[in-house]
Amino acid sequence: MAAPTHHPANAAEKLISVAIQSTWLLWMVGGLYIAGPALAWILALMAAVTLYVAPALPAHQRPPPLHPCILLWLAGMLAMLLILIAGHLLNDLGIARTIKSSIGWAKGWALIALFPFAGAVLSIRPEIIYRAVCRLGLQTLLLLPLFLVAPFIGLPGLLYVSPLKVVGGSGPEYFAVILYTLEPGSGIPRWQFFAPWSPAAGMIAIIHVLCALEEKQWKWKIIGVSAALLVALLCQSRLALVALAIVWPTAFGISQLRKSWIWFSAAIPVLVAGLLMPQLMALMDHAIDRFTGARADSSRVRAALGRIAVERWKNEAPWFGHGVVERGPHLVEYMPIGSHHSWYGLLFVKGITGAFALAVPLFATILVVARLSLYEPIGRVAFSLLLLLTLYTFGENLEILSYLYWPALVLVGIACRTATQRRLKHAERRS
Repeated sequence: MAAPTHHPANAAEKLISVAIQSTWLLWMVGGLYIAGPALAWILALMAAVTLYVAPALPAHQRPPPLHPCILLWLAGMLAMLLILIAGHLLNDLGIARTIKSSIGWAKGWALIALFPFAGAVLSIRPEIIYRAVCRLGLQTLLLLPLFLVAPFIGLPGLLYVSPLKVVGGSGPEYFAVILYTLEPGSGIPRWQFFAPWSPAAGMIAIIHVLCALEEKQWKWKIIGVSAALLVALLCQSRLALVALAIVWPTAFGISQLRKSWIWFSAAIPVLVAGLLMPQLMALMDHAIDRFTGARADSSRVRAALGRIAVERWKNEAPWFGHGVVERGPHLVEYMPIGSHHSWYGLLFVKGITGAFALAVPLFATILVVARLSLYEPIGRVAFSLLLLLTLYTFGENLEILSYLYWPALVLVGIACRTATQRRLKHAERRS
């Protein structure tokens, strides 16, 4: 008898399900930053072993050939390591810093290739991830009252920093157990939950919304979506609200393009939009002004960080970057140059070669899953997740948060596997 769609049926599914549902426990002990990379390398090793023994397996048990997009991700993230080494050599940063940065690569950029690789090779059903996210949502709903009352009953915002920080990381915030923070100036509470900062919590919340929407049982779907929406609202991230409004509708609309009704339904809105374009442009400009004005200081610092990163990239290290992150001046509150923006960060640290190493696999995979979304639900899910990650490249550094949004990467790998299986079926029919 086949296992229920939400019940893990093999070691990879069990590892993924347990890891997602253990998020809060790992957060409490400061282990999230360690668990993500460890899981990535374990799953990648399992996938590599599966490929190695595949020729000896019966035909129906063999994984399909790797999709070209998976090869692009593996090549692109390996290129990140080679570019890192080149940048360190050209900037005379020394062997010790090169080794330290290489370990950072193994915990960051490498994950962006390893999780899709595992999803493409191992027998992992997306339903396992959807249900695990919803179960995590139930835990979130149970913990929410504690977070909400904490700033009003005198509980400290920072409870403690886990001793696991000795393993190293970009900062203590990755190992800190924080109930809330207070906005400078206004003193209004803001929550970041199990993320290292509030906008990152918004990003993970939208990923969980997109996953929970695919859950088949209404009870779990309501729990998962409700929890994720509450997190997205309470973290008070502007980008999360924008993503919530545009990502899923865009992905759904693209996935329906094969159906004639979508074209007829779009005709009148497109005509009206064309007639009202000047008013719509003015409205958009006003919305952008309000968006940046909601946190004017934050927007100013982000813009300055970007300008500094681009200027120094062009004038000092255009090809392989500066090799390491540097602190900015007082103007940007000493924040790292290129932070809060994947492309500026890549240009500054790894140069134009690093930007291409991310852009090529990212946009190639978006095209593949966009086409797959016309035929398969997993294509729509992967497309929406990649749209979200692309949107967040303009507000976060993707590699730093890969240890949190890894379920999205696994789903992208599953979508690539599905695309390969569809291609093979079509080839069989033609032959």
